[in-house]
Parts: sequence; C-alpha cells; structure tokens
Amino acid sequence: MRRTKIVATVGPTSREPAMLRELIAAGVDVFRLNFSHGTAAEHAENVSRIREASAELGREVGVLGDLPGPKLRLGDLAGDVAVLHSGSTVTLHGEDGGGPPGTAERLPVQWAGFAAAVHPGDPVFLADGRVRLKVTGVSGGEVSAAIEAGGAVSSHQGVNLPGADADLPDSGASDQAWTDFACEQEIDLLAVSFVRRPEDLESVRRSVEGRGAEIPLIAKIEKPQAAERAEAIIDAAEGGIMIARGDLGVELPIEEVPTAQKRLIHLAGRASKPAITATQMLATMVRANRPTRAEVTDVANAIYDGTDAVMLSEETAVGDHPVEAVRVMDRVARSAETELPYGEWLYARVAEGDRDVAEVVAQVAVAATYRLDLAAIVVPTGSGRTPRLVSSFRPRVPVLAVSSSQATVRRMNLLFGVRAVHAEPWESLRLLLDDCARLAREGGYASSGDLIAVTAGLPSQELGTNLFEIHRVP
Repeated sequence: MRRTKIVATVGPTSREPAMLRELIAAGVDVFRLNFSHGTAAEHAENVSRIREASAELGREVGVLGDLPGPKLRLGDLAGDVAVLHSGSTVTLHGEDGGGPPGTAERLPVQWAGFAAAVHPGDPVFLADGRVRLKVTGVSGGEVSAAIEAGGAVSSHQGVNLPGADADLPDSGASDQAWTDFACEQEIDLLAVSFVRRPEDLESVRRSVEGRGAEIPLIAKIEKPQAAERAEAIIDAAEGGIMIARGDLGVELPIEEVPTAQKRLIHLAGRASKPAITATQMLATMVRANRPTRAEVTDVANAIYDGTDAVMLSEETAVGDHPVEAVRVMDRVARSAETELPYGEWLYARVAEGDRDVAEVVAQVAVAATYRLDLAAIVVPTGSGRTPRLVSSFRPRVPVLAVSSSQATVRRMNLLFGVRAVHAEPWESLRLLLDDCARLAREGGYASSGDLIAVTAGLPSQELGTNLFEIHRVP
C-alpha cells in the first residue's frame, strides 16, 4: 500500500468524468480545485463529477478547495496572452476591473492601490517569476518598468512584489464568496492562500463556522512572513500546511527554498499536522510523457523529509499526460517509502505534548506494532484526530480508519499511511471492537489469526484518544 498521498489539480484537461475516473484509478487521493481559475458553476460541476466518479469506483476521494487569497493578479489581456520582450519597457496600472484588455505595452493589475505599493528600483515578478521587471518610475497611478527577463504572461496570472507585503490587501474579504461556495458544496478541506500570520486564518474560519460548516483549514506557506512564523501558523491550521513553492520561490531567494521546505515539513511533523509539498514537482510532464531525473529526485526527497502528500498542479490541470503524471508519482512514492526511517520517527518526529493522553496512546499503539508484530492499526474515529496522531508517528503497518462520517472519511485521504472506510455507528464497545477486526480482514489489511491494534477515544472519558486494545482477528 502506498502511504504518501497524491493531490491532483482539476482543470480543463482533467475535469471530464472519464478522465476523473482514470485519475482515481491511477492513485489520486485528493482532488484540488483552484478557485483562482474557473467559475463557481464550473467548480460545482467538478465537485459533482468527482463525487460521482468516486461512487462509481467505490473509492472515496477528498476535495480540496484552494482560495484565491489576496494575491495580486493581472487583469484581462487581449487574446488572453501578451509576450514581453527583454530590454523593452511596459506600463502597469492598477484597476478595480472593467477596464480595456491589456497588451504587451500596457498591463492592468487587479488592485487599485498597486502604484502606491512600489517604488523605483523595486522588482516585479510575473508568471511565477519567469518574467522579471524593475520599476523605473511611478506617476499618476501608473508604473513604468524595464523588462529584464521577458516571456509570455496570461490573463489573471500572479504578480509578486517581494518586500511590499505590508501594503497588500488583507485576506478574507476577497475570499468570502468562495468560502460560501465551499460550504454550500460541502468541500472537504479548504486551503487559505498567502497566509502571513495565524490571524489570517481567523476570518475564513469565522465564515465557515458562520455557515454551520466544519471544514479544516490548510495554511498555504508562500510568503517569507509565513515561513518566519511557521510554528504559530501550523498550530492555528487544523488541516495542516501546503508548501507552495511557486510563490515561495519568487518571494524568497530561490536558493533558500530547499531549506525552507525541509524546515516546514519538520515543523508540521513536530505538531502532528499533515504537510503537502506542492508546485512544479513534475513540471516537465505538462508536455513531456516522462519527468526529468531531477524532478523524480525532488518528489522522493520530499517524501524522505516526511511530507504527507505530494501535489500535481499544471501537470493534471492543463497537462498533456495527467494520468501518467499520477502514475509516476505513485511509483516514486512506493519506492521512496521503502527507505523511510519508520522506527526512528516513532520517537524523534513528534514533539512531546504536556500530559497529552491522546498523543501518548497513539505513540504506544504504533510502538506495539514493532514489539508484537501487529498486522495493522484500526482506528474508529468521529473527527479524524486519532488517525492524524497515529499517522504522525509514521507506523510501518497500514492504518485503517473507520468513521460513520462520510466527510471525515474523505478528509483522512490526506493523512500519510491512512486508509479510511465508512461504517455505521456502533451500539456498544464490544461491537465496535469486533467490527474493527472484521473490517481489517475484509479490507485485506489483516488475515484471520493476525494481531491488530485498535485505538480510539471514548467520549465519556473526555480524554481524547484513550482506548488501546490488542485484538486477534477471527
């Protein structure tokens, strides 16, 4: 069983029902919907198609909504594309929308305060840093810039202003409509873009709770401020973090990105929170049918560092070989997982909590798999917290999570080493334990006569995860 989870972005290449079925069969665990692109109607159709494909194949997959956040973006361009030539100049101007389409000589930026945020000499990056400008003058709400590194830019692509973050719009207000959409569509996980501090998650959380929904929030780490405040942000993000290396590599000196990635994965592990490593993992496969050796090594290194999930963006959204990209991810993950230091991670990966019963019981359950040669760990759960804690200790054996909540089942697809199934609520503890053993046998996780661990939280005790039993499979 592959333990590392695969997140794939849905886009024009992958949104047809037949393709979604192929991607699920190839190994996708969670589908990402990028709300920066596409309409609400298109994404509602994507959700419906994903649920239908999942039901047809009998395999639950999660849906991750990715909020646009306060990222600066270009406005509409004539023909949707403009080619900027090195050595030329371009004028950028802020707008609130509705202006004429931009051209290679005059680019609109979707923020009326754009000109006030930059000064002569400041760098401006477009197209994930592939196009580099330098501000030469600011006058009357317009910004003149020299094109130092040219290339093609598209409508609504991002604009990065390293060092000008204090002047950028706040998170929250621009995401309200999409947050409402996520609640209406019962999206399983919600990624908050351009988080700079823990408080940036609060406005989204209030919106979700105000709609009576429960959607774990994932903090996207793509700003230097977020990397600096990573521990506090990870504590505030119940769904974990996404290391969005595209914008992070533009905002930080590019040579610092590998170190930042390692540190972020490490901190997420210390806090027992999942980490998704994202952006350009198999970028060559947007057009080629094989990745480079460097890309394969990049995926493997993220897994060696302890990431819970690896993510495909353009590769599956607009690429020519979406299914093969997932298959490559699957093969690389399976190979890398044979070399992971499972026994060492049991005691070194997670920070010790202060008298945290749930953490200790989860660790004991994983330790028992080595001492007693257990076949699997079975975890009945309501919220998914216990499987998350067990997963954080990186057991070598499969973890089967069982929940009466379909939403919880889908969310657990992000957790390393965890497979989740739906079951009806149990009327007694004895029935729960017997059912766990039966599900482990029927799912192929254990055979008759094998020993398994069962760990869960008994609500009456109000201690979180406090049940641990060794059970022989009948």
